[in-house]
Amino acid sequence: MQLSRFALSVSLLLALPCAPAAAEGVLGVAMDDFSYTDTSAEPANQTAAHERRLSAFMAALRRDIGEGGRYRLVPSAQDGAAFKVIGGIQKTSTLVQWAKVAVIDVNAKSLVIDKLYTFRGDNDESWERAEIFVSREVKAALAAPAPVALAVFDFELEDTTAASVGASAASDASHLAEVTAGVREVVGQSGRYRIVEVGREAATAGALRDCGGCEAAIAKKLGADQSLIGVVRRVSRTEYTLGFQVRDAHSGAVLARGDSGLRLGADYSWKRGAVRLVSDRLIESQQAEGAAKK
Repeated sequence: MQLSRFALSVSLLLALPCAPAAAEGVLGVAMDDFSYTDTSAEPANQTAAHERRLSAFMAALRRDIGEGGRYRLVPSAQDGAAFKVIGGIQKTSTLVQWAKVAVIDVNAKSLVIDKLYTFRGDNDESWERAEIFVSREVKAALAAPAPVALAVFDFELEDTTAASVGASAASDASHLAEVTAGVREVVGQSGRYRIVEVGREAATAGALRDCGGCEAAIAKKLGADQSLIGVVRRVSRTEYTLGFQVRDAHSGAVLARGDSGLRLGADYSWKRGAVRLVSDRLIESQQAEGAAKK
């Protein structure tokens, strides 16, 4: 399987039109046959065996996904698919094979999962074990709640030291950009959120920390469900605090906030502190709340 070709397939599928509404309580799932590539350079031609095993793999995968009546297998998004499953398997050596699997939320046009798995062996038993594992992973992804569309705005600096001039101001801007990038990365990797590009939508609003919640309206305009703003407050050249706030983009209600309290460290430590604060007060706290409800 050529990964570049697979990535292109994903990008094309993300451009699919939204699926029509499915029957209540039943989600449509479209699943293309996985591709298969043998780059093991083994002398024996195993094409017929691989075609048979791949056919059995896909039949079992479709059967497992359709069990229980929670999901309905359909040909395409136009036929009511809420999710699209695509993938490919590559044999790299006598004992090692890779399976690349992606699940796409058709309406949100976003990836639910995009993972690369490895399994050992090339016989009926090893393929069966691989299918069981992949089907569990796909069903878990289908059952997971859709990620929340979150607009993470650039972190701002509140400097009470009046020291941000010249080269210092340029350095501050660089470190703030690192803070924002770090927070977007950790939030996006959590699987709980889908990061919405903010572009320059907030540039004309001034300091978002002082706009009385205007970031929520901006986030709504961008198509986000929630907004996140953050601020680094410099107390001295070696002391600072961090804070963030999340609002509902539709109601403007504050959903979460966090404040680090006083921390010691130079400006290069802002990113580490911000990522830790958001991880602790937003991502991990919500995961704990979700586990408690189960």
